[in-house]
Amino acid sequence: MTATWYFDFISPFAYLQLPKVLALRARLDITPKPIVFGAVLSHHGQLGPAEIPGKREFTYRFVQWQADHDGVPLRFPPAHPFNSLAALRLCIAAGASWDAVSAIFDHLWRDGHGGTNAVELANVGRMLGIGDVAAAIADEAVKSSLRANTDAALAAGVFGVPTLRVGGELFWGNDASPMIDAFLDDPDLFRSAAYQRINSLPTAVSRTR
Repeated sequence: MTATWYFDFISPFAYLQLPKVLALRARLDITPKPIVFGAVLSHHGQLGPAEIPGKREFTYRFVQWQADHDGVPLRFPPAHPFNSLAALRLCIAAGASWDAVSAIFDHLWRDGHGGTNAVELANVGRMLGIGDVAAAIADEAVKSSLRANTDAALAAGVFGVPTLRVGGELFWGNDASPMIDAFLDDPDLFRSAAYQRINSLPTAVSRTR
């Protein structure tokens, strides 16, 4: 089976899910796809959790708690949310390999470094064999590839990161990791009467914006 993992380096939940996704490669042929989370939010008319007072503070606590609970080393970058375009483009310039994905996530979320520009990404760029990070992230082909990834994610129905697409099914968030395992164990999981009912559940009220 093939799958696609859509992520943005801005998301700590993507960092937390990364080890689980890497483990899933024993069962799935997974392609990592860096996308722009901000563009996804704009497309769906949403705010990110870090843009909502109260939710921001809870989300950061939840991230730290999940990391502690799972035994994942985590240190927040100097500021959050941050502009992740440079990190996303560096990943693509490095071939969007799993090594590149892991190295950049570790730079940002394990070691707590910044990643908003070429200077902040210079060390991890050298690790990935890219000496001139500024030129790499300014390359038009790299920028175009990131836009294409994001457009393809939106066309697939992606509404958040991280999202793992397995066939036609979307699994959103680190919290959904056990659900992915259950689906792989039983591909007919969502065909039961209960799941079919909620798929067609009518809306009783719509909130006026």
